[in-house]
Amino acid sequence: MFRNSGATLVFRTARVMGRRALFSKRHADAGLTWCVKAIIGLTAVFLLLPVIITVVMSVDSRDYLGSFPPPSISMHWFDRFFHNAYLWPAFHTSLLLAIATTAVATAIGTLAALGISRMSPHLRDPITTAFLAPLMLPGITIGFALVMVLSAVDVLPTFYKLLAGHLIVAVPYTIRMTLIGLSGISRTLREAALILGANERQAFFTITLPLAKNSIAAGAIFAFAFSMDDLTISLFLSDFNTYPLPVALVSLMRSSFDLTLAAAAVFLMGLTIVILIMLDRVLGLDRVIGHGIYRA
Repeated sequence: MFRNSGATLVFRTARVMGRRALFSKRHADAGLTWCVKAIIGLTAVFLLLPVIITVVMSVDSRDYLGSFPPPSISMHWFDRFFHNAYLWPAFHTSLLLAIATTAVATAIGTLAALGISRMSPHLRDPITTAFLAPLMLPGITIGFALVMVLSAVDVLPTFYKLLAGHLIVAVPYTIRMTLIGLSGISRTLREAALILGANERQAFFTITLPLAKNSIAAGAIFAFAFSMDDLTISLFLSDFNTYPLPVALVSLMRSSFDLTLAAAAVFLMGLTIVILIMLDRVLGLDRVIGHGIYRA
């Protein structure tokens, strides 16, 4: 009887301790979950608060930079931006430059990535590293080097100098993103197309290009975003007639800081949102940015 009572007591004690351990573990898991949620929330606030303040201040009705929040709402800062003889031509230059950079960088990057993907492994890695090397260099170094080279030649208009500078950094983005898509395409698909009678051009346009289009589009997005946002390289290559919007914004910020800058920033954010919506409608944004690797 005493043995049975002792065994029962040990069993009950172990069960109570197990429940307490399970209860403590649940509390620890709940506390950890709340800590993770708090960190995520604070990070979101840290990232979104400057954007929210910029959007709110861009519709400030005051004619000067006052305290936050504004007393009333007005669109006169956007009207000043659209009619600003210094900023609006800069936006036109930035937009044309970004479109040209995206088109040329996407074409060069796609062809270069296609050639690299078909190389032997002992050549592929060093050549890929050489193409991606500009991403490791500071923009000020690239801009200064281009000023030295292009000033010695001095045959290109300023717009094409800016295009050359942007391509140096935009092309590695398109190459890298296209290589990611091509790496997931099985070579047997291309070989099967060739066996069935297709030539290299037909195999590329019917097999390779449709499967890699999402990664190519992702590279184009990076190239466009970089060109619209670049300051360091553009600062070296601009002149008083041809200058992109980031250079104009920095110059205006130094000379007369007002909320026209906030209106310009909000306008660029809206343009980015419109581009993303168009990509989502045409290609599907989740496939363009989230995927792009195909496996056979």
